Amino acid sequence: MSEFKFSQENEDKFNELLKRYPEKASLSLPSLWMIQYQIGWISPESMVFLAKRLDTSPIDIQSIASFYTMFNLKPIGTYHIQVCKTLSCNLRGSKIITQHVQNRLGIKVGETTKDMKFTLSEVECLGSCGTAPMISFNHDYEENLTIEKVDKLIDEAQNA
Repeated sequence: MSEFKFSQENEDKFNELLKRYPEKASLSLPSLWMIQYQIGWISPESMVFLAKRLDTSPIDIQSIASFYTMFNLKPIGTYHIQVCKTLSCNLRGSKIITQHVQNRLGIKVGETTKDMKFTLSEVECLGSCGTAPMISFNHDYEENLTIEKVDKLIDEAQNA
């Protein structure tokens, strides 16, 4: 197990936030975001580190991180494709988009390609029902999707 610690930038942010929150445990979500942006996921070592910093238990941190779907509890690919699976997107073809991405990349929902380039997830509403179906492609919203638009995104990422 390798030890985790905040980057200097995140250490400075954490110390600034400590001044604003009377209860250390209130820093759980912002700190988990800092960890995820720093290493790309929430590792077991980072949960132990954060528990110590917040004077709580690792299981408390793990329960928070596992509750929220926006936190990755395992390493993900360079490109994270998150397909909206709620009603509007579903009615307008998100299942077809998901199936196409699975076939194109050779992975299932929740998996990452062997080269660690792509991870495919299904998520709850991304808040763009009027332009369904949509995905978040590395936090960029792509709306009014077609198979051709998805292929263009994947092609551009593969050639980057």
